[in-house]
Amino acid sequence: MIQRSELVASQAGVFWLETDPDSGLNLIHTLAGSGEGSAPLLPDTLGVRSQVNGYGGGALCATSDRLFAIESSSQQIYVIFPETGRFSPVTDDASACYGGLVWDRHRERLLAVREDADGQQLVAIRQGKLETLHQGEDFYSAPAVSDSGRQLAWISWQLPDMPWVASVLWLAKVSDDGRLVDARPVMPFPSPTRACVQQPLFVGETLYVLSDHLGWWQPWQMDENGSWRCLDDTPEDQASAPWQLGESQHLPLPEGGWLRVRYRNGMAGLWWNSGRDASPQQLADSYIDFRCLTRQENRAYCIARSADRLDAVLSVATDTGQIHVLAGGETPFGEIALSSPEPFRLPDSEEQAVVVSGFYYPPVHSQPGQMDDAPLVMIAHGGPTAMISPVLNPQVQFLCHQGFAVAEVNYRGSSGFGRDFRLCLAGQWGVVDVQDIERAARHLVSEGKASGQAVFIQGRSSGGYTALMALVSSAYFTAGVSQFGVSDPERLRKMTHRFESGYLDWLLGSFEESPERWRERSPLRQAHRIQQPTAFFQGGQDAIVVPEQTQRMATAIRANGRESLVQVYPDEGHGFRKASNQADMLTRLAAFYRQFLQR
Repeated sequence: MIQRSELVASQAGVFWLETDPDSGLNLIHTLAGSGEGSAPLLPDTLGVRSQVNGYGGGALCATSDRLFAIESSSQQIYVIFPETGRFSPVTDDASACYGGLVWDRHRERLLAVREDADGQQLVAIRQGKLETLHQGEDFYSAPAVSDSGRQLAWISWQLPDMPWVASVLWLAKVSDDGRLVDARPVMPFPSPTRACVQQPLFVGETLYVLSDHLGWWQPWQMDENGSWRCLDDTPEDQASAPWQLGESQHLPLPEGGWLRVRYRNGMAGLWWNSGRDASPQQLADSYIDFRCLTRQENRAYCIARSADRLDAVLSVATDTGQIHVLAGGETPFGEIALSSPEPFRLPDSEEQAVVVSGFYYPPVHSQPGQMDDAPLVMIAHGGPTAMISPVLNPQVQFLCHQGFAVAEVNYRGSSGFGRDFRLCLAGQWGVVDVQDIERAARHLVSEGKASGQAVFIQGRSSGGYTALMALVSSAYFTAGVSQFGVSDPERLRKMTHRFESGYLDWLLGSFEESPERWRERSPLRQAHRIQQPTAFFQGGQDAIVVPEQTQRMATAIRANGRESLVQVYPDEGHGFRKASNQADMLTRLAAFYRQFLQR
């Protein structure tokens, strides 16, 4: 299925990335000549993707007449001239990769995060020459230039933190020759706790940022004296966890107006204020996730997702709030019926004060009140510091068409529910996520939404770890599936990339101080406790969860005399991008589950 991401806009046009279902490459698309629909800008052999931090982001940047993009295989920056389609490399730096591209129009230079074997730097690139602007922090993101070009802001964080645990806003003056002067960290005040800040931007010389130091990612304005003023104290996150560079979910508009994304119960709303003393209004309410907010003159643009359509590129009139779909938004399966997501919340309990919620999908063609015999598939989202929204998911729809009910859970530790909920996972991975998913499954069964005789659990990446730990700790599930899931945290800790090198210690506690806890939370070391059948789907080129890790896990389960299917896709990495492989996996997945329905 086509996915759209990384949208930018300028006088040169509106550009975004679309995943090609055959090659899995992200291709640059732009508006067709008629102004309706889209067309690829470059040959289908030139993919665009950043590998900074392993998850990339900020791989596109537009100026008045040019486009800059990071080519997937070389990780070098290319300049592209949209009118002619001509392109050429800007950097020749085989030892590094780039991300978080931003254009500094005052000095005709490109700002970027550069990553090599020694770490990261904030750099500027002008006429092929590279200049380091700042270094010494472990990680950098989100450079932002003031309208005069005299100020630069950015975000950094240090190991072992992740950017949703603690990060710092930096501010510097920019000299006439482009050097940074008086670079300093700027802390929110008053700040009773460590903060996570993200997405700085300027309007004129006034700096805006999203910070969670009062419990939620909310928009703040910083004046010339360094005082912080909250612009919207709604107790809702107004940003998602910054796994990637280049995120944009708040956008000041002319005349004091703004566009912002607010998350509530796992769904996002796009909120608009014209700046004319009017009350905020929610726009595009048929969509439930919004990314990449950007503006060109009197129009704003974003990528929007919904429960029943493909990703859409939306245009928003900044003065009226009128929405126009520029590309995408198609109904992908024609007249084929879709299962509609139903939100649910787990009942309050004395043991658990926080509210856990999720989305339930009934089997297609089922009748209301007649679902108590449906097998149930529980899906653990990845991350694990991430969030599930009920956006169109072909895997979920496929299972529902095969007669399964499906449920996804925003377990404790998910983002989008405030800082305290997000930090619930510290030291508790493999415990609270497993508890919440099993509790959700039992609740749905008790509500007559599914049969308790066939309850399966599956997950991708870290969600695969949760699925395996559920099989380790509980006999409730009939079988489990790990899709390139973590099975050996100790091995992963030794070989993981810098970005997540402190993450596992945060999730499981210090390895040096609590080695016994790590053994207890290792699916591989606890494989003898798994009594249910399992299936593994693995990319042969996966550098994060290597194929050997999955094979060892499957072998350990077979040593118990239990079934364990392993399907390896040699041309895939950490996540399956090619449509043919995804289709094959779904077919095998349904067949694996179905064999246990008659037992």
